[in-house]
Amino acid sequence: MNNKISVLISEEEVDRRVRELADEINRDYAGKRIHLICALKGGVFFMCELAKRITVPLTMDFMAVSSYGNGTSTSGVVRIIKDLDEPIEGKDVLIAEDIVDSGNTLHYLVDILNKRHPASLKICTLLDKPDRRTADVKVDYTGFCVPDKFVVGYGLDYAQEYRNLPFVGVVEEL
Repeated sequence: MNNKISVLISEEEVDRRVRELADEINRDYAGKRIHLICALKGGVFFMCELAKRITVPLTMDFMAVSSYGNGTSTSGVVRIIKDLDEPIEGKDVLIAEDIVDSGNTLHYLVDILNKRHPASLKICTLLDKPDRRTADVKVDYTGFCVPDKFVVGYGLDYAQEYRNLPFVGVVEEL
């Protein structure tokens, strides 16, 4: 790919904020068990780092929902690529997301999961792009608000590339 990536949020800043989010979650879920759901693929980096720092009991599952394809903007069509492996009825569910952009994909996911009757359902995202929001989504834990730029790294990709960057960067096409 012929792109320049400039650092938006450093690896150290991401690490510090993930620790702070885990501290908040540990306080809020004290005495409970969390069922952590990762929105694949991008959310896996964030979820793993977050899970390592959560001290309350937790279980994990994975779901893949996509509306992007290989472009830099949402297609508007949401597809379930992989569903959960176990039921969530009666569980305190926390969705770990890499980024909330338009909110359409997450709105769709929350609607599907609420129909499965969890005891509670909250959202934790590493990045939030509120300027792009077109769907009403309540995010309970936010790592960083980011500008309306196409970001990669720390799980976020551009046509399946750049996920492995240890920081969050902005794609600048050359």
